[in-house]
Amino acid sequence: MTLELDSCTYAYSRRRRPILSDFSYRLPDGLTILLGPNGAGKSTLLKLAAGVVSPQAGTVSFHGLPARSKEYRRAVAWMPQHITPMSSLTAREYVAYLGWLKGMSRSGAWSQARRALQRVQLTDKANAKTSQLSGGQLRRVGVAGALVHGAEILLLDEPTAGMDPHQRRVFRDILRSVTDDVQVLMSTHDVADLAEEADSVTVLHGGRVLHTGPTEAFLAHTPAGTAPGRAAEGAYSSLLALYATD
Repeated sequence: MTLELDSCTYAYSRRRRPILSDFSYRLPDGLTILLGPNGAGKSTLLKLAAGVVSPQAGTVSFHGLPARSKEYRRAVAWMPQHITPMSSLTAREYVAYLGWLKGMSRSGAWSQARRALQRVQLTDKANAKTSQLSGGQLRRVGVAGALVHGAEILLLDEPTAGMDPHQRRVFRDILRSVTDDVQVLMSTHDVADLAEEADSVTVLHGGRVLHTGPTEAFLAHTPAGTAPGRAAEGAYSSLLALYATD
């Protein structure tokens, strides 16, 4: 079993149309890239999966654990797009603090914070104040904080937004390195983020799933004659065009 949304409906108020209606989704293994235009439902899906909000109908679970349970929150970690530095804390203190908030002992969180920073290639910044880190480094600290307590699923909301090409490459390499034991769902507006690293691609539009499956199946939607290096972009545009004529 994996993280699953079953027949979920969610609206931000009673007077507004639901963003997701009778929506079902199962997270694939490995690294999954979540694509879709603004308003497609990406952030809502992530918030439901993270247990940040609850559906008005339907269920969210992981291995049968309901999203509101402590066990679920230990297994599923969410990193929002914006990581707020705590100027008084070093990177290691910040990660340890997040582990403590998840129920770890102080000594256990402190010990595992070092390992978590090593996983995101930030051992050399362990004693640096978080306010002194670059945006890319701060997001890697966010990933370390999500992993410190042994999460099995990592949910990322637009983590590469604002990064330069080198920072995006480093970040994607790090994600690739953790997917042996962690499932990752990463939303993005940049189709190039899927590159060769993604195992699966999910495309949302209008609150419904247009496509979910292996990256190869997604790229099969690339129109003939698409310029080299633009296959992912072509496949994405082709899927959205199919929806427009559906």
